[in-house]
Amino acid sequence: MGGVVGRVVGRVTSSLPVVGGVVSLAMSIVSLVHLISNLTARANPTFANMDAEAAARQATAEAEAAREKAEEMRAEAEAIRNAAQAAEREAEETLQRERAAHAEALRELHENEARAEAERAASEQSRAEAEEAGRVASAEVDRIRQVLAESQRVEQEAKERARMAQRQAEEDRRNASKAQEAAELAAREANERARAAKEAQKEAEERLKKGVRPVVVPRREEVEAAKRRVQYMEGLFHFAVAGVAGSGKSSLINAFRGLRNLDTALGAAPTGVTETTLAISRLPDPNEMHPFVWYDIPGAGTLKIPDWQYFNEQGLYVFDCIIVVLDSRFTTADIAILMNCKRFDIPTYIVRSKSDTHIRNIMHERGYDSEDDDDDRTRRKELYTEAREQYIAETRASIKQNLEDANLPNQRVYMVSNSVLLSIVKNQNPSLKMIDELELMKDLLSEAYSRRCIPAP
Repeated sequence: MGGVVGRVVGRVTSSLPVVGGVVSLAMSIVSLVHLISNLTARANPTFANMDAEAAARQATAEAEAAREKAEEMRAEAEAIRNAAQAAEREAEETLQRERAAHAEALRELHENEARAEAERAASEQSRAEAEEAGRVASAEVDRIRQVLAESQRVEQEAKERARMAQRQAEEDRRNASKAQEAAELAAREANERARAAKEAQKEAEERLKKGVRPVVVPRREEVEAAKRRVQYMEGLFHFAVAGVAGSGKSSLINAFRGLRNLDTALGAAPTGVTETTLAISRLPDPNEMHPFVWYDIPGAGTLKIPDWQYFNEQGLYVFDCIIVVLDSRFTTADIAILMNCKRFDIPTYIVRSKSDTHIRNIMHERGYDSEDDDDDRTRRKELYTEAREQYIAETRASIKQNLEDANLPNQRVYMVSNSVLLSIVKNQNPSLKMIDELELMKDLLSEAYSRRCIPAP
C-alpha cells in the first residue's frame, strides 16, 4: 500500500500526540504490511469452501438417488410378497379341488359296491348272470379303485406341490422382508442425508417467493477460467473494489496504492462520474515489495447481465476480499455481492467514500458558507463537529437498515475520505479529519494475514 511501511508512525505520533489509539493502529498497519510482505501466502481458502459446497450438493444428489432406489426396492419387495401370497392361494385351491375329486371317487366306489351286493342277492336264481354281473361290477370296482389310486397319487402330488409352494412363499416372504428392511434402512439413511438438503430447498423456495435469486456454485473449470481472466497469481493478495459509477471506487483504489487520480502515468485507475470501467481492471501495488493486487470491478448497471448473475459472471469468487463502495444506499448488485460472499466465506468491507464531501454538504445545509469571510474559525469547527457526528450516525443507521431489509447480518461500515487515506498511505501528515481510514487498512490487512499467511520455512 504505497509507502505505508516508512514514516507513517512518526508522522502520526508527531501530528497526533494525544491520540494513542491512532498511533497503535498505525503501528499495527506497519507490522502487518511487513509480515505479509515477508511470509509465504497459502492458497485462498474460498476455493476449498467452494469445493466443500460442491461436495455437499453431490451428497444431496446421491441421497436423493438412494431414496429413489429405496422406493424401488420397497416396491419390488411388495411385488414379491404379493406374488408369494398369490402362489400360496393357488396351491390351496388346487389341494381343495383334488380333495373334492378324491371324495367323489370314494362315494362312487361305495355306491357301486352296494349296488353289486344288492344285485348278487337279488339274482341268486341266475348264477351265470350274477357271476357275469359280479365280474362286471368287479371290473368296475377295479376301475374305480384305479381311479381312486390315481386320485390319491394326484392328491399327494398336489400336497407336495402345495408344500413346495408354501416353502417358496415363506422364502419369498423372508426375502421380501429382508428387502423391505434394506429398503427402509436405505431410506432412513437417504432421509438423514437429505435433511439438510430439504432445509436448504425450503430456504431457497422462501427466497424465491421474496424475489431473491438462488446462489449458484461455480464449477472448478469456471473458477480456473476466472483466475486466468484476472491474471490470478499464487502468493499474491487479490483485493476487489466494487460499486456503482460515481461512488468513488477508482479513487479509493488509487489512494490505497498511494497514487493521486492525476497519476495516470504511474498507473492510476481512471476516475469519473460515469462508469469508466467496462471490464475488470488489474492494478498491482506500485511497490513491488508489497504482494497486493487491486481490481476495479465494473458496476452491474453498466453490464447487460442481471444483478443476481453479477457475482458469478465477474468471477468475484476468486478474490481474497471484496470492498463494496456505496454512495448513499445499497443496490441489488451490492446485496448480491454480500450474499454470495457470506455463502463462500469471503470477507467483505462496506465502505462509504467521499466522507469529506458528504460532511461539507451537511455543513452547508446547516448554514455554513465557505465564501463568507465572516464565519469565524470556532463556528466552522462547531459546524464541522456537528455535521461529522450527524453523517456518522445517519450512515450507520442507513447501512444497518439496508442490511436488515436484505436479511443480511449487520456489519461495520467504514467511512473514509480518499484524500485522507492517500495522505496516510503516502506518509504525509495524517489529517485530523480521519474517521475510519486507519481501521479499514488495519482490518483489511489483519484478515488477509489470518486467512492466508504462514511462517516461511
